[in-house]
Amino acid sequence: MDLSLAASPSSFDLLLLNSHKFSLFQSNPDFSLKSKKPPTKSLFWRQNRPFRARALNDDGFVLEDVPHLTDFLPHLPSYPNPLHHSHAYAIVKQTFVGPEDAVAQNIVVHKDSPRGVHLRRAGPREKVYFMPEEVRACIVTCGGLCPGINTVIREIVCGLNYMYGVDDVLGILGGYRGFYSKNTINLTPKVVNDIHKRGGTFLCTSRGGHDTNKIVDNIQDRRINQVDMLFSLVKISEYGMRPEWNKEVEKRGLQVAVAGIPKTIDNDIAVIDKSFGFDTAVEEAQRAINAAHVEVESVENGVGIVKLMGRYSGFIAMFATLASRDVDCCLIPESPFYLEGPGGLFEFIEQRIKENGHMVIVIAEGAGQEYVAQAMQAADERDASGNRLLLDVGLWLTQKVKDHFTKVKKMEINMKYIDPTYMIRAIPSNASDNIYCSLLAQSAVHGAMAGYTGFTVGPVNSRHAYIPIARVTEAPNTVKVTDRMWARLLASTNQPSFLNSNEMLPM
Repeated sequence: MDLSLAASPSSFDLLLLNSHKFSLFQSNPDFSLKSKKPPTKSLFWRQNRPFRARALNDDGFVLEDVPHLTDFLPHLPSYPNPLHHSHAYAIVKQTFVGPEDAVAQNIVVHKDSPRGVHLRRAGPREKVYFMPEEVRACIVTCGGLCPGINTVIREIVCGLNYMYGVDDVLGILGGYRGFYSKNTINLTPKVVNDIHKRGGTFLCTSRGGHDTNKIVDNIQDRRINQVDMLFSLVKISEYGMRPEWNKEVEKRGLQVAVAGIPKTIDNDIAVIDKSFGFDTAVEEAQRAINAAHVEVESVENGVGIVKLMGRYSGFIAMFATLASRDVDCCLIPESPFYLEGPGGLFEFIEQRIKENGHMVIVIAEGAGQEYVAQAMQAADERDASGNRLLLDVGLWLTQKVKDHFTKVKKMEINMKYIDPTYMIRAIPSNASDNIYCSLLAQSAVHGAMAGYTGFTVGPVNSRHAYIPIARVTEAPNTVKVTDRMWARLLASTNQPSFLNSNEMLPM
C-alpha cells in the first residue's frame, strides 16, 4: 500500500513518527470488509487503492476510506484501548467512535440525490494496534510558519502521554534534514508545557531536505513506528512521505503508521472546513488594516495598501476585509483585476478619494503576479520546497498607483504601504485556534493508535474526520468568486467586480 503524500498545491508542516518496538498495530480495523463488489446492506466497503477507498451501496453512500496497517500487515494483534480505564473519559456516555460512524462531506443535498461522499469519523477506537510501552513517536515540522504549530506539538505529546501512556516521543529538529543529521530532542509533557504561548515552531523548520533512504534508515535505526505529520500542501511531495519512501518502508518490513495534520495559514486545504492558524491570521491582519486606515485618514488624499498572505487563495484577504469594514477594495488571486480604463482600479481609487478623501486597498500576495512578472521580466523561480517565489505585488501596485496619479492625473496623493506577513506568521495562536489545534492533535493520536495510516485529520462540516491525504492534496481550496461570500464582500466594499471588461488592459 502506498503511504506516500501525493503532490499538490497548498501547505502544512509537522511530522510525528512513532515507533513500536516492532509490535505495531493489529489486524482488525473498524471495517474489514474486503469484498470485491459493493455490499448492499453493510455500510462500508474498501477497495484496494492507495489512500482512497470508495464504498457505494444502494442509496448512493460513498465512503472515502483511509489505509490501515492491517491492509499490508494482516496479522497484527489488537489491544484494548487504555481509555477504557481513564477517569477523565469515564463520564463520557460514548467514549469510543462506532465502527460505522461517518461524516458527510456535503450536508446540503437535493431531495432525491444520492447520499454522497462520506469520510471516516475521527476519534478513539475500542481497539488499538500499539502497546503503549512499545511505542516510539516522532514529530517534525517543515516549511513555513503558522500560528498554532507549537500548540499541535504540545497536544500530540500530551495526548500520547496522558491518554495512552506513551513516554517515548522524539522531536526531529530542523525539518526532514533532522532525521539524518541526528538532531533530536526527547519530548515530555514537562518539556512542551508552555510552548503554545510562543510563536513559530519549537522544533525549528526548513524547506526541502527530503532524502528517502536516509529518512527510512533513521526510522529503522531509531525503531520509530508512528508518524504524526504537520505538512504544507504546496508541493506536498517535497514535505511528506513520497511513494518511494513507502516502498522502502514496506520492502524493509517496517511497521510505520503516518498521520498528518494540515498546516497552511492561507486556508487553502480542500475538504476541511478551515486550517488552523487562519482565525489568528485574520485577527492579526485587521490590526494592519486598522493602522493603514488611521494613516490615510490623517493625510490628504491618502491611499493605503496592505499586502496579506494568499499565494493561490485569497481567504485571509477576503475575511479580513469583511471583518474590518474599513477596506475599500480587496484584490485576490481568484479575481483578476485591471488598472486602466472604465471600471478599472485607477478609476475606482479616484472616485473613492473624491468621496471620502482616502482609500484602503487589501491585496493578497498572489494577486496580479503575472502582471508583476511581465513588468519585471522575472523568471519562474522556486524555493527548496517547490513553491513559486512570488514578487512583491504590494510594492508594485504602490508604485503604479503613485505614478498614475502624480504623472497622469497630476494629483498629489499620500501612499502608505504595509506588509505584516511575518508579524502575522510569527504570533502565537489565539484562543479559538488553540482549542482547534488541540482537537486536531488528539484526533491524529487516536487515529495512529487505532492503526490508521496515510491520513490527515480535520473538521468536515464541524465534525472531525480522517481523510485520505490524496484527497486534500488534489487541488487547493480557493475563493469562489461566483459564490455568496464573495458577493457579500463586493456589497461591503462597493468595489468593481472587474469582470465586465471585455479585455484586460495592459498593466
